[in-house]
Amino acid sequence: MSVEVKIGISDSNRELSIQSTLTSDKVYAEVEAALGGKQQLLSLVDDKGSRYLVPVTKISYIEVGGGENRKVGFGS
Repeated sequence: MSVEVKIGISDSNRELSIQSTLTSDKVYAEVEAALGGKQQLLSLVDDKGSRYLVPVTKISYIEVGGGENRKVGFGS
């Protein structure tokens, strides 16, 4: 099971969307460590093995797991 992580980056019109194999709790731990001043970069790996490095000073917001169980259209 993967969790969706969306990262808003300042001075950018688009957000970074990653499907991570980490649990929500582990993603939160990585984010808290980076934003707590322990790291200069937030490092996440997606479900395909690609690594993303985001400078902590450029992070506007982070949404974890927002896309789960979202239905669109006329379902019954």
